Amino acid sequence: MENRITLDDLKKNESVAIYLEMADKFTGYMGYTEHGPRHANLVGHIVHNILKRLGYPERDAELGAMAGYLHDIGNAISRQNHGVSSAILAKDILEKMDMPKEEIGLIMNSVGNHEEEYGWATHPLAAALVIGDKADVHRSRVREKDKNKVDRIGDIHDRVNYAAEKSFLKVDSEKKTITLEIKIDTKISKVMEYFEIFLSRMIMCRKAAEILNCQFCLVINNVQLL
Repeated sequence: MENRITLDDLKKNESVAIYLEMADKFTGYMGYTEHGPRHANLVGHIVHNILKRLGYPERDAELGAMAGYLHDIGNAISRQNHGVSSAILAKDILEKMDMPKEEIGLIMNSVGNHEEEYGWATHPLAAALVIGDKADVHRSRVREKDKNKVDRIGDIHDRVNYAAEKSFLKVDSEKKTITLEIKIDTKISKVMEYFEIFLSRMIMCRKAAEILNCQFCLVINNVQLL
């Protein structure tokens, strides 16, 4: 009988916990937004939700959630090519947990292809992970030490994330649409700044949605832009 590893099992894994903590710490040193347990949990939840709402089997949704939880642990090694590093670390962890090879392969491929610089989603789990990762735009990702400066100068990523007061991913299985709805405080960041740093990510989300037989839409401040 196959060993059905679950997301809960993964969250109890000591290596995963340590790598996530290190990944968040190292990205923080480099000035990036939060990449720790909060982001991992949220992305895993979004991926699971996308797949379930679109009618994929529960096991696919569970594997997608695990991929979402593991997708950034490679930042513990380096920010550069961290998707590939995350996939390799995930392989080692999941093999030690005795997960079936076929499931490990799906998670590895999904995790290794979530970045827009080189990623290419070719199956539903990978596509849902791309969208789940890029959907996490919110002021809670801005680190405490940066929150007092973002509305004045700050890094553009901090400023755009801090301006995002609310973000929600809506999956409509009947209309076959996946819509990212964001409320941005334009006193902090203009909508154009969002596109300045996230246009390539939105293009990737659009391609990923096609793998899921859906259309990707972007709504900012109640205006549909994609």
